[in-house]
Amino acid sequence: MRLHVPTPLRWSDLDAYGHVNNARMLSLLEEARIQAFWVSTDTPEHAVGASTAVIDASPGASTITLIARQEVEYLAPIPYQRQPLDVELWIGHMGGASLDVCYEVFSPDGVDPRVLYTRAITTIVLVDTETERPRRISDRERAAWEPYLGETLALRRR
Repeated sequence: MRLHVPTPLRWSDLDAYGHVNNARMLSLLEEARIQAFWVSTDTPEHAVGASTAVIDASPGASTITLIARQEVEYLAPIPYQRQPLDVELWIGHMGGASLDVCYEVFSPDGVDPRVLYTRAITTIVLVDTETERPRRISDRERAAWEPYLGETLALRRR
């Protein structure tokens, strides 16, 4: 199963060619990931990611998340669009203290033809703030994320 996170574009995401800059894509992926997996006090229970949003990102939280690796394939330029992009997320691998979040970034929901713009994988490590060492994924986190565990993306290799 995948999460669908509508992710709006901003004018600042565009480059001189009129499409989303490659570096800004990492920010868009981050926004979708945070909406899906991080607890937000201003997000209603029925919002996207409500059941999977189990990482506390508030000040003083006992866990931080660090990015260990990111791979991105840019398949087509993304022009500015008023409707939010459809970012599909799922977990391609869940280890002891890390997980791989997989993404496919599509044209806005309802736009025909549907265009796949970008595919990506982010490896996230959960770290205990007190010890500054990786910590194991809790049973609660694992239970929330297991329904979204799927096949890891097979990105092109050089």
